[in-house]
Amino acid sequence: MASAVDATAKPVCDTPSDFEDVIFHKIDTKRVITLNRPKSLNALNLSMIRKIYPKLKIKTYLLQKYNENPNVNMVIIKGEGEKAFCSGGDVRAICESRYTNPKLAEDFFREEYKLNYLIGSLQVPYIALIDGITMGGGVGLSVHGMYRVATERTLFAMPECQIGLFPDIGGTYFLPRLKGNLGPFLALTGHRLSGRDVFEAGIATHFVESSLVGISWLWDSGLSLIKDLEKELLILKAENVNKSTVGAVLSEFSAKSCRMSEEFSLKQHMDKINGIFHVDMIEDIIKRLEKDPSDWSKNILQTLLKMSPISLKITVEALKLGSKMSLKECLEMEYRLTQRVCADNDFYTGVTSVLIERGTKPSWNPETLSDVRSETMRHYFSPLPDDRELKLVT
Repeated sequence: MASAVDATAKPVCDTPSDFEDVIFHKIDTKRVITLNRPKSLNALNLSMIRKIYPKLKIKTYLLQKYNENPNVNMVIIKGEGEKAFCSGGDVRAICESRYTNPKLAEDFFREEYKLNYLIGSLQVPYIALIDGITMGGGVGLSVHGMYRVATERTLFAMPECQIGLFPDIGGTYFLPRLKGNLGPFLALTGHRLSGRDVFEAGIATHFVESSLVGISWLWDSGLSLIKDLEKELLILKAENVNKSTVGAVLSEFSAKSCRMSEEFSLKQHMDKINGIFHVDMIEDIIKRLEKDPSDWSKNILQTLLKMSPISLKITVEALKLGSKMSLKECLEMEYRLTQRVCADNDFYTGVTSVLIERGTKPSWNPETLSDVRSETMRHYFSPLPDDRELKLVT
């Protein structure tokens, strides 16, 4: 299936320093992007976004032509270390810059969403090796691309309601499109999926054992020492790289994975999820949980009651709207919402509680769902001043 290249060939490293937060390698017509903040679980910051974006200015559905990198016909993105692909956007930095650099909240989300949209527009195979923690911003770097490869170490979640935000990075686009009402369930509860569940949920396109993925790069000896899946992708001849050949390699390695027969862990709860998590009103979801006597529903109810009330309200409304929108429209809506969220206190309260002063109980404002006023919701979803709107190129 794959044809070998010269094993002594050396890949070109655009940023050779081990201290770079993103490392780029180019092998033939393929580019490998490594998120390189393992001590921070590869959390995505503005510096990383600004480095990755120009490297992905290649053939897209939008441009119908090659842009800044005409010779790139495959992209692999992965995380350094064994713990995380990307644990999310660096929201702690945004929170800590609230008064010293308030523009960071504007720049970060604007440029992150532009990157998400670019990934969703690529025509060349884009393979995200989501081996490890993949949450929030890490989902945005992967879910909109052509291929997402989960392993038994993958841990997926969209926990934004816990920090006074909402499932962004295009979450309002892809979550409503998961099977049944799984998307709203994941969005509102922040429920974690691990391993093969990420594939069963439709978030990953393939599942491959981590031992077959090929994480190690031994550059001094050339490509012959790169292991398994990554090696097979990188030794495809340039003229043979396309959706069909890449998909065949991924399917071959998926077939080798012994966990392919594992059952979806939420299978026994899907009837309840589909019956309870209609995106009508969050209050109705809570009423349906209250009426269900099962321990599962009681636990889910307690989880929801800990979340930011306004985040829950925003999430339900955004998912309803997003189910009928394009990715572009969803990201533009999400940008408005982030700017409104960052002008209020719940986001900073939530981030402080979860990431800075860990374990403290957040004081949400409004405190309850009934305290969230309809005019507040209209304000959150209303357009920003024209010069502040996110306008993605079509």
